[in-house]
Amino acid sequence: MIESSPPPPAQLDVFEAVRQGWAAFSRAPWVFVGFSLLLTVVNAIFSGIQRLGTNEEGLPISGPMALVALLGAVAGVIVSLWGSVALVRGSWSALEGGQPSFATFVRWDGAAMIRLFRNGLVLGVLVGLMLLVAAGLAFGVAQLSQLLAVLPLLVALLVLIYVVINQKFLAQVSLLEGLGPISAIQRGRAVVDPQWGQVLLLGLAEFAVLLLGLMACVVGLFVAIPVVACISTAAYRQVFGTTDLTGLMTGSDAGQDSASLV
Repeated sequence: MIESSPPPPAQLDVFEAVRQGWAAFSRAPWVFVGFSLLLTVVNAIFSGIQRLGTNEEGLPISGPMALVALLGAVAGVIVSLWGSVALVRGSWSALEGGQPSFATFVRWDGAAMIRLFRNGLVLGVLVGLMLLVAAGLAFGVAQLSQLLAVLPLLVALLVLIYVVINQKFLAQVSLLEGLGPISAIQRGRAVVDPQWGQVLLLGLAEFAVLLLGLMACVVGLFVAIPVVACISTAAYRQVFGTTDLTGLMTGSDAGQDSASLV
């Protein structure tokens, strides 16, 4: 049964999230790794198609090849969205005590992908506007003093770090709570702000896992990426609750209308 409202937030325990995430990955390690490998291969194919239509500077070679590059880029975005939804679904299933199969990952969920794309796009636009304002201020201040020009950029960097941590769970909120972009961003702020430091610690722990994967001859990333997905989803479940409000796991999507910007 799909609930109509999210539960109240709880406190994040980073070490418990890491433990739960690793335990979830361990329930189906070869499936997680296999899907990560598949996702990498498919992304590489479409990235190659995109490069076919561009020169070394990244500019289209010709009109028809520009279309090829565009198709490759669009397909790459779609594959990334599909992979993100799949990793959240697979990690959620494992955290529920299940043993996710390959079918759990590859199932197509267009509505969930639209929610994820829409919410991520709005957040990206807002961050982009903030950086443009900071760059404009830096340029204006530079006319008065080169030394002071760094201040707006420094403030923008600090705000960017705050937002990145603040919106750490945007993917899970979008996929499992079905909120529009503004509501999803506000939900992240309301829940994460009181424990921002703990979520920062979580982000550093996930970075350490990815770094270990990179150091393990790069192939370790095929393990590290799903492990981080499991850790992140375990942390989300601690803080936001364990209820699937949209039917992501069952396929009976009940998210907000894809046109909603609220």
